[in-house]
Amino acid sequence: MSTPTGTIELRDGKHVLVQTREFRAPIEDVWAAITESDRLARWIGSWEGDPESGSVQFVMLFEEGHEGETMTIRVCEPPFRLHVTSEVGDEVWLLDVDLSHADGVTTLTLSQPGVTAEQAVAVGPGWEYYLDRLVDAETGADPAQRDFERDYYPAMSEHYASQF
Repeated sequence: MSTPTGTIELRDGKHVLVQTREFRAPIEDVWAAITESDRLARWIGSWEGDPESGSVQFVMLFEEGHEGETMTIRVCEPPFRLHVTSEVGDEVWLLDVDLSHADGVTTLTLSQPGVTAEQAVAVGPGWEYYLDRLVDAETGADPAQRDFERDYYPAMSEHYASQF
């Protein structure tokens, strides 16, 4: 089983799920892994549309029954910041990815502002799973080796529940 790494922070009165991963890679390469549809497809999903319009249609490739969602681009500052709003029905999630680079290491920080305690017990393990798949895809390991039901959920749920 993987060890949970995420934290729940309180910012401006809102709970924010925060997870980080480090890559021995140029920041531009990690940026490409989170923004280019074919690179995203290796670890989470793909998108269609024109990002210049301010939104794209995103489909998670490893979720049964996921028919797609609109991702509205709130901030796009290559290769440092991508902040989007995910909309599926009535559910709206803010997802913020920030990249920094120092001494040959690019740090990716994923933040999800406004996460509730009820959401965190599933969303926290979910992002652990997908970010580990990203690391696998970028380091040459097989993302398919990850077993969500065995190693992430519900195994990591208590870690997130205990932070509220």
